[in-house]
Amino acid sequence: MHFPDSSPRASLYYNYQIFPFRRPPELNGESVQHKVVIVGAGPVGLVTALDLARYGIPSVLVEADVQVSQGSRAIVFTRRSMEILQQVGVADRMMEKALPWRCGNSIYRGERVFRMEAPYDEDDRYQPMNNLQQQYLEEYLVDQAEAEPLVDLRWGTKVTAITNRADGVALTVDTPEGEYQLHSDWLVASDGARSAVRGMMGLRMEGDSYTGSFVIADIKIDIDLPTERLAFFDPDWNPGNTILMHKEPEGIWRLDYQLPVGETPEEALQPESLHKRIQAQLDMIGVTAEWEMDWCSVYSARAMTLPDYVNDRVLFTGDAAHMLPIFGVRGANTGWQDCHNMAWKLAFKIKGWAPDHLLPSYSQERVVAAWEIIDEASKSTRFMTPPDRGFRLLRDATLSLSLTQPFVRPLFHWRTSRAHDYVESVLNCNRDDNARCTAGPANGSPLQNIKLGENDYLFDHLGASIYLFYFSDQAELPQSLLLLKEAVARSGVPFEIVQICRQALQVTGHMLIQDADGHMHERYGAEEGTTYLIRPDQHVAARWKQQDNGDVLTALKQLISLA
Repeated sequence: MHFPDSSPRASLYYNYQIFPFRRPPELNGESVQHKVVIVGAGPVGLVTALDLARYGIPSVLVEADVQVSQGSRAIVFTRRSMEILQQVGVADRMMEKALPWRCGNSIYRGERVFRMEAPYDEDDRYQPMNNLQQQYLEEYLVDQAEAEPLVDLRWGTKVTAITNRADGVALTVDTPEGEYQLHSDWLVASDGARSAVRGMMGLRMEGDSYTGSFVIADIKIDIDLPTERLAFFDPDWNPGNTILMHKEPEGIWRLDYQLPVGETPEEALQPESLHKRIQAQLDMIGVTAEWEMDWCSVYSARAMTLPDYVNDRVLFTGDAAHMLPIFGVRGANTGWQDCHNMAWKLAFKIKGWAPDHLLPSYSQERVVAAWEIIDEASKSTRFMTPPDRGFRLLRDATLSLSLTQPFVRPLFHWRTSRAHDYVESVLNCNRDDNARCTAGPANGSPLQNIKLGENDYLFDHLGASIYLFYFSDQAELPQSLLLLKEAVARSGVPFEIVQICRQALQVTGHMLIQDADGHMHERYGAEEGTTYLIRPDQHVAARWKQQDNGDVLTALKQLISLA
């Protein structure tokens, strides 16, 4: 039988809770066929379950452990991630504790040789980056999942075998009260980099593993520095290597430092080694405050992905689908883009609304995104951890020149995680005006948020639905759009028309956004009659300078089955 450790983890600042095992109906002899089983209740699995619930899809979420993750782990969450977390209901709670920031500094021989400021303007509800330890994030997601009737969260449940069939998936799971069979129409594997599901299915990733390992350490200390990324290159105490520092809530600072060649993780995690190196870093920046160790681990950079995230009835997401270097905050941030892309497509498939190409498009879009990330992350990784003598010579020359030559300093760019544009997606309409538009989000791109008023933004009005943005100052919608709305309503697909107008109008039957100063019109390159078709994951599927009902219908049929 599976007996997970039920001793609360030690921490200087976080109180770990043990979640009890609850006996499921299967252990009482009941035979239940579930719609979706999700393996792994980390950040990606929890968001997947909550996202599916938005479409009315119930899920069973199984987790081998009985408490949230140990240590800070993922600590930096991007603006796009916050927009996704807003959709599942935890963004406000996160921002009550998170530390927002937008600047990163690269330091060499005591001098700041590069400072990057991530873009931010008045239309952004969230800052580009937000620091919060993963334990808190998981706690908020668990609370949200426990309050959601459509999510059955089962702690202390370990998957030991899997059978993937054309009509569903059968799992053998082990628990503190014995084994049982778990049957589901669909399985989502979100069980991390060491995915048991991936291993049981014998699937292999493609890509590279990099030489070099990093110690990740959380220390409790009072340092009077702003919340900005600090990257130190080639310090005297760790020659040729790189150190990163991030400020976290509760007086915690995260240090990531590279190990010398040949040193094992076991040697690096010895208390005397940890203390000596952390103190050396603090001495280098002139910090004399006392500190305590809270948590530490060792990390090696990998840049790998499965070639396909949809394998019959099993879908992979997050680190179970790909392993990406942490430099540039790509872990959870990429995973949430995965599951937000996948959730609506799986929900539409389950409800019978999806054309044949919809669910496969999840893999197509996100595998392309993973390879783009791997290419970007590899550049950062090779700069921070040169894989051979040639790369090291180039990196060291860049470091030396950066002290006097401004033109080399942009090479320190940290290529942070970004929201991906699905430019080549099969869901993009090829009968629209995308190529003719000179402003606004293009096909495949995520929407641009717009500030509509005091504490009121465009994304606050979006939910689990397909949207048609229609820019018009006319008091009534065209008859063609009304007929289209009726046709989609008969199919049951969630679909809303949003009229964006510059006039004060009274309308019924659809959403109205007043754009009195024309700001949204300008940002979206809109004129009278401009139309955007928006996917449920807030990516643009099509756009027209002038609404054409036939072309809108064609674009809709790329997203849904519509008679």
